Amino acid sequence: MTPDAQAIQTLQAVSTATLTTILLKKGLRNVWMRGPKPIRLGQPRLVGPAFTLRFVPAREDLATPASWASPISTRAAIEAMPPGCIAVADAMGVQDAGIFGDILCNRMMRRNVAALITDGVVRDAAGVLGTGLPVWCSGVAAPPSVAGLTFVGWQEPVGCGGVAVFPGDTIVVDDDGAVVIPAALLAEVLAEAPEQERMEAWIMTEVDRGVELPGLYPMNAETRARYDAWKAGQ
Repeated sequence: MTPDAQAIQTLQAVSTATLTTILLKKGLRNVWMRGPKPIRLGQPRLVGPAFTLRFVPAREDLATPASWASPISTRAAIEAMPPGCIAVADAMGVQDAGIFGDILCNRMMRRNVAALITDGVVRDAAGVLGTGLPVWCSGVAAPPSVAGLTFVGWQEPVGCGGVAVFPGDTIVVDDDGAVVIPAALLAEVLAEAPEQERMEAWIMTEVDRGVELPGLYPMNAETRARYDAWKAGQ
């Protein structure tokens, strides 16, 4: 299942912290990508289907400036990105080769790509910021991708920040980072996430009025009854 407009609207109101809790209850511990951080503060929470890109270590006969004109190139991959997707680039955590710069990010903006997430780095930092493309990455570096990486393909399973991401998985990303929701679990998460957010918001109001944590978080039977009564009155 890929997210439709209603699913995207629902998940835009759910924090990545809440999603990791829900997925943990389903047995999934490894859904938060290590490394990607917002390139600027205040980027919106974004939701979209994953469009994956994969890099491998640089090999001298393939990782050359001439490869940028190859049919298998980041340029070709960008032209295949559908509007609203979130590009997830597996750069193996390489920190000294910027996978995308300002021109490529500008083209992604023109194609209405929602965001770029990578465990690697970008280059042309000022230019990338100027495009307005929401980016989560591990930092910036001046050298181009071919200085340390070979691009090998798109829309195949990748590992980004230590997390397996498959094309069509749902990505939710905010100030806490990026979380992947497996396609097979999207319907369950959509059914549970709004209630989890509502329950935690109510718990916060209880904390604000001085209620002690034991029995409140997590709820005991008495607290659950109070919460259910409050919810019924809404």
